[in-house]
Amino acid sequence: MLYNAYELQRSFLASASAMATAGAEFLQNPANPFAYFGGGPVLASALDVFAHASAPRGKPEFGLDTVEIDGRTVAVTEEIEARKSFGQLRHFVREGAPEGQPRLLIVAPMSGHFATLLRGTVARMLPGHDVYITDWRDARNVPLSEGTFTLDDYVDYLIEWLAHIGPGAHMLAVCQPSVPSYAALCVMSAAKDPNLPRSLTMMGGPIDTREAPTAVNELAMERPLSWFKQNVVATVPFNYPGAGRQVYPGFLQLAGFMSMNLGNHLMSHWGMFKHLVEGDDESADSTKKFYEEYRSVCDMTAEFYLRTVEEVFQKHSLPKGELLHHGVRVDPGAITDVALLAIEGEKDDISGLGQTKAALTIATNLPDEKKQYYMAPNVGHYGIFNGSKWRNQIAPVLEQWIARNDG
Repeated sequence: MLYNAYELQRSFLASASAMATAGAEFLQNPANPFAYFGGGPVLASALDVFAHASAPRGKPEFGLDTVEIDGRTVAVTEEIEARKSFGQLRHFVREGAPEGQPRLLIVAPMSGHFATLLRGTVARMLPGHDVYITDWRDARNVPLSEGTFTLDDYVDYLIEWLAHIGPGAHMLAVCQPSVPSYAALCVMSAAKDPNLPRSLTMMGGPIDTREAPTAVNELAMERPLSWFKQNVVATVPFNYPGAGRQVYPGFLQLAGFMSMNLGNHLMSHWGMFKHLVEGDDESADSTKKFYEEYRSVCDMTAEFYLRTVEEVFQKHSLPKGELLHHGVRVDPGAITDVALLAIEGEKDDISGLGQTKAALTIATNLPDEKKQYYMAPNVGHYGIFNGSKWRNQIAPVLEQWIARNDG
């Protein structure tokens, strides 16, 4: 019922958005006298903000067609190099790029947003690296016949895709995938897998959520797993390929994220409105682009979500050495020669300070020279992997770490 009610509301809002867009265009038409005086500009701006906020959204494009390398512009082509039921391995092929640059697998979150949320992360790393990314599929579009997707499957996908890329690659896990990426590293290390990456960088990841618990962590601890099953798991309606699948819907995840910082989001939309009234389209467009990406959400399978809540946020299985992968204990002590970099944001309200750094502590058999920690001052969760502070302060630390451990 929950998902069906949302679909009904979404259809109403889509119609209202279209009407608001038409009204804004009418009021902004140069041939309309109300476009120049009275309440016309204000009403047009209000309609524009509403239309943007209520418009339906699908999966965005990366749109990274070119990149500048050593002062020259080269073309970028996206290729799908491996496909699985719940995701694909996307490769950004740069025509004429220098040979021998480090291969980098960026592991995107499966937490409500598409991999395009990391567009800025990819763009910053493209000039100096051969970049791949995990492109997760919206669970509502995966037929029931394709089976389930669990935390074990997530780890299996990463191991398989690292094998596809080949030995000596590097991994960058952004937020939520820090846990399965670290688990994959442990499993591969224990098996002496020849495709073991040379480094793993984790940014804002919940390795040990007992450190500096945030509102997200406290919610997971306050309620039993049965509460999440009853209140946030829904069934995909009949109009999608994955009809009947149990999922944690993207729209619920977005509502949760928006409510955590509701004041900031309201101020952003108020700022957008003022920019439009003042004719500052460039500033308004910047806010629009952010929210176009931020509001583009996807569903995740209920079995993956619930086990993540249980193992990561309630039991703290990984730092306790109790996490199981297909029934076998995941041992952080198996990591002996893969360089680990933990990056945290000083003002991260999703993964508190110390949660990612814990990855270095539990790797008890890894030499200290293979470990590094960086705390980005005055940076929130989103700013760790996107924006000017990511580009100018954090990315150089990552680049230096990869270069240091690439030989």
